[in-house]
Amino acid sequence: MRMVGALVALAVVGGCITRDPAVSVSNATSSGNWKIEKTVDRITGAPLPSAQLMTRTSSNSAVSSPKPAGLQLTCFEGQPLVRFAFEFKVGTDANSSLGYRFDDKPGRDDVKSRILPGYQVIVIDDPAAVADFIRDLEGAKSLYVRIRSLHAGRTTAEFELDGSAAAVQAAFSACPLPRPAEAVRKRRTTG
Repeated sequence: MRMVGALVALAVVGGCITRDPAVSVSNATSSGNWKIEKTVDRITGAPLPSAQLMTRTSSNSAVSSPKPAGLQLTCFEGQPLVRFAFEFKVGTDANSSLGYRFDDKPGRDDVKSRILPGYQVIVIDDPAAVADFIRDLEGAKSLYVRIRSLHAGRTTAEFELDGSAAAVQAAFSACPLPRPAEAVRKRRTTG
């Protein structure tokens, strides 16, 4: 009987424990389809701005049904970053290529990007490539993303971009985007 009472008490207390805001989007505000986070890092006291967008329209040639995928705009270690996350493997750095197209604008293929360990996340962190992505995002209503991989087949995702202007402004408030000329110079000196 005491054991049952202890388990019930533990369950009640466990239900009251809240998740740390640094790992939850529960405190996010909305801008159209975007969730904008304005969390503060409890270690450094610095802001951790981020904007996230989810879609249910994501497919892979090796997966039988559509799965959710996410797009995130954020600053990581003082640099702007675009992150795509999937629920299946999308490839490896050695044999994958990222392309995207906003609305009816010309698409970009073989975008400088890298796939993270686990093979489900691809990021654009090259300053010039991030600047191109954000410039192309301005005023767009939709985004089509395609990853081609010898390792994991083809992956696609479609995102509806309502509210993106506020998302971009909030996400990059701690690490402003380089202007196009600066981005090209940075790429030449680091590449």
